Amino acid sequence: MSDVPAVKAALKSQAVETPSWAYGNSGTRFKVFAQPGVPRSPQEKLDDAAQVHTFTGVAPTVALHIPWDTVEDYGALAKYAEERGLKLGAINSNVFQDDDYKLGSVTHPDPGVRRKALDHLLECVDIMDATGSRDLKLWFSDGTNYPGQDDIAARQDRLAEALSAVYERLGEEQRMLLEYKFFEPAFYTTDVPDWGTAYAHCLKLGPKAQVCVDTGHHAPGTNIEFIVALLLREKKLGAFDFNSRFYADDDLMVGAADPFQLFRIMYEVVRGGGLSSGVAFMLDQCHNIEPKIPAIIRSVMNVQEATAKALLVDRDALAAAQRGGDVLGANAVLMDAYNTDVRPLLAEVREELGIDPDPMGAYRDSGWAERIVTERVGGQQAGWGA
Repeated sequence: MSDVPAVKAALKSQAVETPSWAYGNSGTRFKVFAQPGVPRSPQEKLDDAAQVHTFTGVAPTVALHIPWDTVEDYGALAKYAEERGLKLGAINSNVFQDDDYKLGSVTHPDPGVRRKALDHLLECVDIMDATGSRDLKLWFSDGTNYPGQDDIAARQDRLAEALSAVYERLGEEQRMLLEYKFFEPAFYTTDVPDWGTAYAHCLKLGPKAQVCVDTGHHAPGTNIEFIVALLLREKKLGAFDFNSRFYADDDLMVGAADPFQLFRIMYEVVRGGGLSSGVAFMLDQCHNIEPKIPAIIRSVMNVQEATAKALLVDRDALAAAQRGGDVLGANAVLMDAYNTDVRPLLAEVREELGIDPDPMGAYRDSGWAERIVTERVGGQQAGWGA
């Protein structure tokens, strides 16, 4: 049986990073839905993130997205976060919204556009220096829509050149996290379409370059836990962007579509030492029709529940069944852990952390939701394109 005190200790030490953009307005490709009380500035996003950390106890960092979270003084923003019990986490670049990037950013055939994109990535490293952030997260929408539109291999050369320049600019304790996405918005070829492409570039760059696995960015039927296990084995798993999907890149709350998959992924994380090897557990979600802060709290709780179940797997019994070729017995060990109701265990963990055992109820009763609706009147709400 699992060591319950050790399981509790692991759960207390796990941290889930929330994304600044998840606190703003979002929607579908056809409509962005505004909600009352949505933040109007990066500072108000941090105010909301502090509520998530207050009621979960395990969300101490907030990822920024540039230019959506541009401020004049990033050091001051880091201090603002610190005063609220937070730190600034990954810096996310944006080389997909300008008109210049219609045919790509760092892989664009025009060297002037490539230079503009690279300058932005280097600016993001400057911001990391100012905020004390460890991670630079890179996602590229670059690709082509038609056969013959551009030279596929040449685009990989341009990508490698840009990544190398950014890698050389990183500080000793900083990392580059390369995300992948198998389609959208490019329909024929995507320049970083899968974990293998990301891994190949990171392997060539060196130890400060690692892969970010977005759990919603895979083709149907993809065995994500295999990818996680392999990247952990190769010491190239740097981070997760947690969300879930029913059809495509839905960006739903993690665990909403397939909580069993989330458990399987977290088991490979636990088995591969990912809880203690610096892997960043980040959310990357768009809360379109549900209230923002409760949705993020629920997402954090979903990660915790999957992690708790993964920690409860009787690994000795599992290994014995595997060695003996006991197919059903091995599967039963995993299913026993998955079917365990870990909510009482997590309630105990929260009480030991000095917080309410019911984060959703505690937030609901705090009055914060009503307060921000009253106070955040006027100004420009944060949201897509903000």
